[in-house]
Amino acid sequence: MTYTVTYTVGQVSGFAGITVRTLHHYDRTGLLTPSERSPAGYRLYSDADLARLQQILFYRELEFSLDEIQAILEDPQANALDQLRARHKLLSEQIAKLQRLVEVAEHAMEVQDTGVPLTPRERFDVFGEITFDLSYATEAAVKWHDSDGHRQALASAAAHTKEDWQQLMAEAAEWRARALAAFDAGEPADGERALELAEEHRAHLTHWFTPCPPAMHIRVADDFAADPRAFALLIPPSEQRQGLAEWLRTAVHANAARRGGGER
Repeated sequence: MTYTVTYTVGQVSGFAGITVRTLHHYDRTGLLTPSERSPAGYRLYSDADLARLQQILFYRELEFSLDEIQAILEDPQANALDQLRARHKLLSEQIAKLQRLVEVAEHAMEVQDTGVPLTPRERFDVFGEITFDLSYATEAAVKWHDSDGHRQALASAAAHTKEDWQQLMAEAAEWRARALAAFDAGEPADGERALELAEEHRAHLTHWFTPCPPAMHIRVADDFAADPRAFALLIPPSEQRQGLAEWLRTAVHANAARRGGGER
């Protein structure tokens, strides 16, 4: 006589490294219904059930939803290979993003090791209300990871002395005051005064951080208009006006077009 080996829910939980509660949930949803019940009504799992559980856990490790797994296991027409290819692509993209974040962290540590140490008071004296949002810094590093200009800008920033930052911020404050005055006076965004301000900003970036051709300047200005965290690096929130970011963006675009660098 052939006896079928079965396993209790507690044994399967131990084998698979998942909770009894999870197995109960799989049963209720029909994802994994045990083949047998004991005379007392307890769940009993066969080797075939364990093989199905192994498949479920494989797909869960790849972050498939339970509904997706059920469709793959239950529908003979489901193309599991296509599903796996799509998940492979997604996971590869996630790995690449995580690797870039690792590089950002490593760069931050390098800056911490080699940069000029500033006390909180010194930071306020140099930067005033201008603060660098860490979440924006991280996203920008991922977004611009393939940009030589971004890498050079970070390297330049790390190399600046306290005196460099003081001069840089003084120049930025003087430019900001003139930009605000032009905006408040109703100067047109594509007028001569606005275009001069845009060109001065581009020269400022080139001098202190990295060469900034007009096409790159457009991307920078687009970021200012799209992301308040980026714009706060240029104009502190207490000095911002409604429509100012878009005004500056228009001025940068117009200046780039005038210099033949409007194509991206």
